[in-house]
Amino acid sequence: MSRVSAPATAPDRPAVDGETRLADLAPDALVRIDVKGRMVDANPAAAALTGHAVTALVGASCAELLDPRTLVGDPLLGAGFHPSSRLRSVTGVPEQQVRITRADGSEVFVHVTATYQRAGDGTLQGATLALRVAPRPSRQNPSGIEIVSTVSHELRSPLTSVKGYTGLLLSRWDRLTEEQKREMLEQVNHDADRVKRLIDELLDISRLETGRLHLHRQMVDIPALVDNVVAKVRMEYPSLDARVVAAPDVPQVYADPDKLTQVLTNLVENACKYASPVGLTITAEVGDGEVAVSVADRGEGIPPADLPKVFDKFFRRDLGRPTGSGLGLWISRGLVQVHGGKLAASSVPGEGTTFRFTVPLYSFEDLHPTVSEPDLPGERGPDAP
Repeated sequence: MSRVSAPATAPDRPAVDGETRLADLAPDALVRIDVKGRMVDANPAAAALTGHAVTALVGASCAELLDPRTLVGDPLLGAGFHPSSRLRSVTGVPEQQVRITRADGSEVFVHVTATYQRAGDGTLQGATLALRVAPRPSRQNPSGIEIVSTVSHELRSPLTSVKGYTGLLLSRWDRLTEEQKREMLEQVNHDADRVKRLIDELLDISRLETGRLHLHRQMVDIPALVDNVVAKVRMEYPSLDARVVAAPDVPQVYADPDKLTQVLTNLVENACKYASPVGLTITAEVGDGEVAVSVADRGEGIPPADLPKVFDKFFRRDLGRPTGSGLGLWISRGLVQVHGGKLAASSVPGEGTTFRFTVPLYSFEDLHPTVSEPDLPGERGPDAP
């Protein structure tokens, strides 16, 4: 397939019936693909976005020509459409961010939505994709409205999934197999956890800044917590390959399990986003009066100039990858510090990055000293009033 280095700027296909098609006037890139992933139609905006002429797009494999991938590098169409597309009542795909490759070899991040096309009997025939360039993250502190917009966008995807799957379960319960029901309920449970964590992070921002964050401590088994976090993150990143190394003498810690889960989930997800979900090593070990947990990746590393800033509020590295609000590591450090521990990062450019947090080995008695009971009536001395 030939490539051109300059984007198309005008329609290079004839108008239909002598009139300009509505799709040709659309500001967003529109591409229609068949069930085999071949592009069967595209508008001029798609040519301008991808750098390929419309005639080069039509007939080509979307997976091969544009190489669409998730933010962690997983191919989108390598295995065909998402399994949920087999359900006739599923009409499309909620908005998500995707990385595509342009004709000149450069990469661009786009927001993508899709609508499925079906035959009268519900058989999938293809999909229409709408692509819009995703704005680069700002290096300056975002305004309140930008933070609300970012959080709203992050909440929309899991809520759309929850709404879609619960609707399917309610309307087609008797026609779904037990395996389909289980898959949908597992996804709903995962997305509900994701929404809860996003809301908890928003509340934690205010509580950390005002010193009003309260921990609900209990005895926590760190290796079990690590295994649970890896299992949950794998639902979001199926290609996650993490080696868990837990020393046999790691004791339980007296801590808030929800907050530690929040911290570790953030660290593992960050490694998946900005390094690779493959080759992670999560280590739990006991030190001098503390338990330490490390998450090490094999990514490109963090430049020395950026390393001291990674825990700053709103800091986002300008790597061309969308990074959310820039609050995750700041919140994680605050949660660790409230426990009396430390969160630090070390990195070797070209070899990877390690985030390590500690939790002191406090006992219940250390934090809740015994209070002497008052004298009971009749047990006071003769000089008592």
